[in-house]
Amino acid sequence: MICGCWIPDSWTTPYKRLVYHVYTIFIMVLIHTFMLSQLMDLILTVDNANDFTDNFYMLLAMFVSCCKMLTLLMNRSNIAMLIDILLRKPCRPVQSDEIAIQQKFDKHVQLNTLCYTIWVETTCLCIAVTSLLTEFRRGRLTFRAWLPFDYSSSSLYRIVYAHQLISLTAGSMLHIACDGLICGLLVHVCCQIEILECRLRRIAHDQDILRESVMQHNSVFKFAQLVNEKFKLTIVIQFIVSTLVVCFILYQFTKSTALRAQYMQLIMYLGCMLSQIFFYCWYGNEVKLKSRQLVDKIFDIEWVGLSKHNTDSLIMIMRRSSKPIELSSAYVISMNLDSFVSLLKTSYSAYNIMKQV
Repeated sequence: MICGCWIPDSWTTPYKRLVYHVYTIFIMVLIHTFMLSQLMDLILTVDNANDFTDNFYMLLAMFVSCCKMLTLLMNRSNIAMLIDILLRKPCRPVQSDEIAIQQKFDKHVQLNTLCYTIWVETTCLCIAVTSLLTEFRRGRLTFRAWLPFDYSSSSLYRIVYAHQLISLTAGSMLHIACDGLICGLLVHVCCQIEILECRLRRIAHDQDILRESVMQHNSVFKFAQLVNEKFKLTIVIQFIVSTLVVCFILYQFTKSTALRAQYMQLIMYLGCMLSQIFFYCWYGNEVKLKSRQLVDKIFDIEWVGLSKHNTDSLIMIMRRSSKPIELSSAYVISMNLDSFVSLLKTSYSAYNIMKQV
């Protein structure tokens, strides 16, 4: 809602919806103009490697922010559909123990999002404070930019300076919104599998629950497939950009002209970019492990006294679980911890090549 990508449910009147659409356009113009000013600086002004690296890593982050905003806007109906799947049968928790499981995972999502928000916004605050103590005093902008007008006057300079910091904050909030949403949906895949395990443990006392469990297992696979399909482009862009950002920030560390405050700023920024891709890889890996462990959980239930029809249904679930849910970016790079390690290795290799060149 803050990023202009989701109209509040209480805003039902045409006037309020119009106001929110204007706000969405404002946020979009804000981040796109900031990104374009950096891009034009690279094209028209930059003429050496140091100036290029000063600007390029932030340009990449803003480019991803623009992509994530477009992804959220285009997938509003799909996001509503995914939420609706979790709120209706057979995925909706019914028993008290199932509700407790969902509440546990909800708290996990909230805590992760809160910690991620604090980390990202602290980094933005560090960048803003460092800029105010250094660049602002010298009459320079926080980030290199090309503008089609002369901003040397005091009033225009302050407007452009504020535009950069506000755009930076809006872009960071878009990262939090999109990353928190996708990772939250992946966490709920794990939640649904755990609820399914809870239901299967009651099968010896209530064999009628097996039909609903089979439907739920099928819904979990479809849900994970939908998440992967609707956000695959965003995830692959994030993988590529994270690789490039790590590479260019490592190059920034080798510059002896950087101040200590700028080193801290770069370290925190690098941590944010690595956190983004780490969350995708970690929860993609958790979904894979959780779906694979379902076979072992079925063996632990009291299945010996079940009818042949019910045991056949359990075998069907086990056979499907033998091929775990595996999320990928554009069906090329698997979202797991091995991919995260490969990203770090690739970034360091690219850094070494760039340094030699």
